Amino acid sequence: MHVSRRRFVQASTVAGVAAAISRATAAGQGRSGVGSGAPVPPSILAMKPLPNPPAPITDDERRARIARAQRLMTEQGLGAIVLEGGTSMTYFVNVRWGLSERPFLLVIPAKGELAYVSPAFEEQRAREVIKFTTDVRVWEEDEDPLARVVQVLKDRGVATAKIGVEERVRFFIADGLAKAAPSSQVVLATPVTAGCRMIKSAAEIANLQYANDITLAAFKGGLSNLREGMTQGDLANNITAAYRQMGASGAVAVSFGKYTAFPHGSIEPQKLQDGDVVQIDDGVSWNGYQSDITRTTVFGKPTARQTEVWNLEKKAQAAAFAAAQPGATCESVDAAARKVITDAGFGPGYKVPGLPHRTGHGIGMDGHEWTNFVKGNKTKLEPGMCFSDEPMIAIYGEFGIRLEDCLYITPSGPKFFTQPSPAIDQPFA
Repeated sequence: MHVSRRRFVQASTVAGVAAAISRATAAGQGRSGVGSGAPVPPSILAMKPLPNPPAPITDDERRARIARAQRLMTEQGLGAIVLEGGTSMTYFVNVRWGLSERPFLLVIPAKGELAYVSPAFEEQRAREVIKFTTDVRVWEEDEDPLARVVQVLKDRGVATAKIGVEERVRFFIADGLAKAAPSSQVVLATPVTAGCRMIKSAAEIANLQYANDITLAAFKGGLSNLREGMTQGDLANNITAAYRQMGASGAVAVSFGKYTAFPHGSIEPQKLQDGDVVQIDDGVSWNGYQSDITRTTVFGKPTARQTEVWNLEKKAQAAAFAAAQPGATCESVDAAARKVITDAGFGPGYKVPGLPHRTGHGIGMDGHEWTNFVKGNKTKLEPGMCFSDEPMIAIYGEFGIRLEDCLYITPSGPKFFTQPSPAIDQPFA
């Protein structure tokens, strides 16, 4: 279960590295408490990059994405979609551009050539990074950038068609577009953007697999170095060091004892004691693709109560996996996991003690993306869709158990990226 703070597309490679350091610091000193400054164990410093890293996504695959988006636009009756800097712009054209009050936009028409809209003084930098077109419309500081979008729409013959804007496009841009193109209707582009991004290619799944492999190896390294008195920041620092040793950047949230009942951890300082439940959650990015794993175990000998609840959680995770068949609805997966938990006397619904959140979320270039295993979501599962499988049993004041592994849908059924934990005292298969 990611938190959204760690998944933003950066304006440049330098900014991306800085953000990765910031995220690791936040994991070690904010959400996971302040570390004691203990040295990183030698076993973690000895870790090496994993073999056979997958290749980045190619421009040929991006061209196919653009073509699919154009087909979906035609099906949805859209003349074009408009994106600003963020994951979807990276997904379609591999351009990263930071957000500011000066819009830098990508227009993908249902037919015809793509176009970019850029501040005039940024034109030369824009031409260094743009792909799949040379059409850059510039606007001066005293001009309306959305008027340039309207120019593109007119040139592509869709000036009066519906125009889709991604859900993450900021309001002032969507509102400005509606005012600049009063004869058009501005609508959400989600059927196009999500329609493309929800279905992963073999290359995307390979990158997701590698990110998950790195995360699992780092978690193993971290949990093999538990010691009494360490802070949650110490453990987080060890795991993020393991990420670095393997050539990746990422974050981890760590909780001990009663604080494991908080789904996203606690700001309270924690020191590990014998008998504490230990929970670690989060992941890394590889070639822009994210992982998300949670492991929950006990430091020392687990009690009968801890074991009983852990085993129930494992049963719920397995029920969700079994339900995640092609053609099944997303809500049916949530219902399968939730039934296991409520049948044991927890809940009902989101009531705690019980399962306080959805069973899983989509994952890909963003840690959380379309779509979710949640009640009311009747989206049917298709091959290529990727999700987290993470029901949780939270018991405030006592402990929480969450087991999380990501899966992808194949024509013959679901497949885990990582093997689930076998037992409370055996967090790795």
